[in-house]
Amino acid sequence: MGSRLARRLLDARHPVAGYNRTADKARALEAAGLKLAATPRAAAEGAAVVFSMVTDDTALRAVALGPGGIVAGLGRGAVWAEMSTVSPAITRELGDAVTARGAAMLDTPISGSTITVEQGAASIAVGGDGEALARVRPYLSVMAPGGITHVGPLGLAKTMKIATNLGLAVQMLAFAEAVLLAEKAGIARETAVDALLKSVIASPMVKYRGPYVVGGMPRDAWFNIRMIQKDMQLALDQGHATGVTLPTTALTQQWLTMARGLGLGERDFGTLFDVLAGLSGVPPSPNR
Repeated sequence: MGSRLARRLLDARHPVAGYNRTADKARALEAAGLKLAATPRAAAEGAAVVFSMVTDDTALRAVALGPGGIVAGLGRGAVWAEMSTVSPAITRELGDAVTARGAAMLDTPISGSTITVEQGAASIAVGGDGEALARVRPYLSVMAPGGITHVGPLGLAKTMKIATNLGLAVQMLAFAEAVLLAEKAGIARETAVDALLKSVIASPMVKYRGPYVVGGMPRDAWFNIRMIQKDMQLALDQGHATGVTLPTTALTQQWLTMARGLGLGERDFGTLFDVLAGLSGVPPSPNR
């Protein structure tokens, strides 16, 4: 995802310096004009706006803190827009450290997949100061022409992203149930998928992953089971903290755990269909 966002900035002729923990993964962007930095601090130094996207809270701490981290590289007046799906708590904690540097922090998680970013159809929720957002908005608009929504103070955009992501796996599980119910009753799988993709339940997520159950799961996961489980746990933790019961999230998390137990943790979470298909006595999606 981060490489696609950087590519959009480069294609719009914005100068970009970047750091990746696995440097080889960023080599392709060098040919497009990326200046590859040796550390997160080196990437941030001298920049008016800094973006970051990493896996989880632990990874964010690793690139943010310490003498080689982003915070140490922020200049006075800089804005750091943090795009990872992480906890609101670590976002606010880092925001205090950024303020102490005389800089500003926004949380700007993006909603969409690598495909939606490439298509310019992704959207971004933003938490933090409105003035800082105004300075960053031109870059966010390049990354996500699909729309930018300011949801409130720092940390609330992470909450919004977590609330959004919990619905992805829940929808996939329900879609799998619908296809299998129709198939076991005698409707061809291809026909059931076609009907559902034309129906009122055809969200963008279903439209992306629905064809998987007929044409096969992608070899390179857009969003693997291990990662979405992390997001589901963030949702459950947030629900516990706020007193919100999340029954479908908790149930879906159990099915994701089953998928990991079957060795499918690195597969796209559309593989939930295969787990249910196996228990229903019908063939999984092809090319597993």
